[in-house]
Amino acid sequence: MNVSVLQFPGTNCEYDTKYAFEKLGCEVTIIWHKDKEIPANTDLLVIPGGFSYGDYLRSGAIARFANIMESVQDYAANGGKVLGICNGFQILLEAGLLPGAMKRNDSLHFISKYNNLKVINNDNTFLSLLKKDEVVNIPVAHHDGNYFIDEAGLKELESNNQILLKYCDENGEVMNLNGSVANIAGICNKDKNVFGLMPHPERAMEELLGCDDGVAMLKGFLK
Repeated sequence: MNVSVLQFPGTNCEYDTKYAFEKLGCEVTIIWHKDKEIPANTDLLVIPGGFSYGDYLRSGAIARFANIMESVQDYAANGGKVLGICNGFQILLEAGLLPGAMKRNDSLHFISKYNNLKVINNDNTFLSLLKKDEVVNIPVAHHDGNYFIDEAGLKELESNNQILLKYCDENGEVMNLNGSVANIAGICNKDKNVFGLMPHPERAMEELLGCDDGVAMLKGFLK
């Protein structure tokens, strides 16, 4: 499986992401933001975490205009699988590939810790190896992770099974982490080929580093 990982000025999780997918046996290529085409053999495109363009204006607001993004739009429109992690999620929102917007955490503080997530819908490639209502423990590290969507948009997400993950405690009780509407941690588009989440599964790949719950999440793309 061939995975392409985008790299913008300020991206800082591209090599973690590369390591994670190589650990699963994938061939991984890092793509510079000034390139105009993603490789033709790409099976999965990942936009990793970090602080693209220093988060100036708004997280992901400048990256959406990078040269490579037109190719990303075409790839997604043709059914290609796209995964945005943290800043990657923010970029997908700014690019209009996922609905909603991202605001500063309601505490106004950066949050960096392991946090439990509850699987809300698994009828998609990304979470197909996890069970509905299963609880996983995945690191979060963000300042602007307060997901917002209006009431009509939320109803649409719910009716289309587009809500993938919610923040919860270790018992699976949904909880507020950062002010996100309905405690949402991850969503997908209607066609279920574009995925975004604020937590970092690529940082939860081995017990030695605290947890390997990210393996089952990323491995879903290999099916």
